[in-house]
Order: sequence, then C-alpha cells, then structure tokens
Amino acid sequence: MEEKLSDTMVKIQQAALEEFSDKGFFGASLRQIVKNAGVTTGAFYGYFSSKEALFASIVEPHATALMGRFMEAQIGFAELPEEEQPRHMGEASGDYVNWMVDYICEHREPVKLLLCRAEGTSYEHFIHNMVEVEVEYTLRYMDVLCRSGRNVPTLNQSLCHIIASGMFNGLFEIAVHDMPREQAIRDVAQFRNFYTAGWLELMKE
Repeated sequence: MEEKLSDTMVKIQQAALEEFSDKGFFGASLRQIVKNAGVTTGAFYGYFSSKEALFASIVEPHATALMGRFMEAQIGFAELPEEEQPRHMGEASGDYVNWMVDYICEHREPVKLLLCRAEGTSYEHFIHNMVEVEVEYTLRYMDVLCRSGRNVPTLNQSLCHIIASGMFNGLFEIAVHDMPREQAIRDVAQFRNFYTAGWLELMKE
C-alpha cells in the first residue's frame, strides 16, 4: 500500500513540475495538475495541503542544498584565523561554484523552477537572499583586511550588492538557459576570471 501511495505522490509532483515550469506558480492550475497526474482531488489533499506546499515539496531540497553549501563555504572562510584569510581567498568560493555547476546540471528542472518560477511563493527571493549573505561576508572580509593594516579602498554596501547580484544572476544563467555541462564549466571558469580581475582592480592600493 505504501508503495502505491509513494507512486501517487511521484505522479503528482511530476505533473506539477511540468505545470509549474510551463506556467509559473501563479499561472499553474491545481485542477490541471491533478488531471495530468491521473489522481483525484482527494488523493492530492492526502499528500499536500495546498498548491504552495506542492511547489515547496519539489524545490525545497534544492534550495536547502544550494544555500546550505553556500553558507558552509562562507562560514568556513570567516572562521579561518584572520591572518590566514587573504591566502585562502577564492578557494572556498571556487569549490562552491564548481560544486554548484555540477549540482545544477544534475537537477536542472527543479532548480530552474526554484530560480525562475517561484514568484508568489516563499522562494521568490532566493537569489536576493544569497546576494545579501555574500554582501555581509564581503564587508566582514574588508574589515579583516583593514585590521591587518592593508590599505584597502572603502566599498559601500550598495556597490557590493550590485557586484554580488551580477555574480549570482550570471552564475544561475546555467539553469535559466539549460546550458550543457561542458559549456557551463568553461563559461563559469571565464566568468570567475572576469570577476577576479574586477576585484583586483578595485582592491589596488
């Protein structure tokens, strides 16, 4: 019995993935999802309390994975002794970006749903939230450099936000445009080089 119920849930989620991907959260029809899944409305509510709960069941594992690994990289770097941070700058972010490329390529449809079709749900600000974290930890690192006696320029929060927003929206183009993995790896490597050169220019003493 449990196996049949599990099969039913998978059918609902697959039908929902297609409907949400085509029409977005707002435009998606719960009635159409149930119809395409070949189940009754009663069967649907046996698993999900609402359309948003159904959407969350598809994207939450991926939101958790992407944000969790991102926070792990940020916190791991911030917890290094301050005198060691400049030597390791870029390592953690590079590892995360490489992991992210592989993750997106392995989970294209639900990640694209999270990034492009979440308006009207609690996930619609997912990229913005990552940007805010990036800005916070960037400014912390700038403080570390100042405490170490380095002559670094003053970068205001708004500029850091613009830079971080451009970076994350650029990286997630992998998902938006269904980029083949090999192309994604190549483009992202060059994209990182571009951003690294920009930061080096800004940080000139």
